[in-house]
Amino acid sequence: MKIYPHLWFASEAEEAMEFYTSIFRGSKVLERVDLPDPELSVVRFELPGMPVAAFNAHSRVPYNEAFSFLVETGDQEETDYYWNALTAGGGKEQPCGWLTDKFGVYWQVTPTILLRMIADPDRQKAARALQAMYKMKKIVIADLERAFAGDARLSA
Repeated sequence: MKIYPHLWFASEAEEAMEFYTSIFRGSKVLERVDLPDPELSVVRFELPGMPVAAFNAHSRVPYNEAFSFLVETGDQEETDYYWNALTAGGGKEQPCGWLTDKFGVYWQVTPTILLRMIADPDRQKAARALQAMYKMKKIVIADLERAFAGDARLSA
C-alpha cells in the first residue's frame, strides 16, 4: 500500500510538478499517465522522500488552509529561499509563515527554531515567540530570537 498527497488541478498538474521539482533538491519525476479521456491526466513525482500525485481534471477545486505542505527550514537563508521560490510567479504571502503558490496550493515555511521556541517549557518565552510570529508573514528568525529573549524590537 502507498499513500500519496493528491493535488487536483484544472490543467496545470505537469507545470506544478516541474515547478515543485525545480525548487526542492532531491526531487524527481516518477511518471506521467495520459488517461483515455484526453482532458484527464495524472503525474506522480517525489519531493525529497515524499511521493505526490497530481491530477488534471479540467475543473478547478480550490485549495484551502485545511491541507498544506510544511517546509521545515534550518536557517534564515533556507527560509528565504523556499519562501521566495514558492511565492514566485504569482504566489501570495499569508500570515504566520504561510503562503499560497501560483497554483493556489498552501505551504508553511517554518524554521525549526520557531517550533522549538513555541514548545519551550518557559511559557512566557514561548508566548513571546508566538506573538512575534503572529505579526509576520515570512518568518524572520532574528525577530523571533529577540522576542523570545524579551527584546520587543522587530526589524523593518
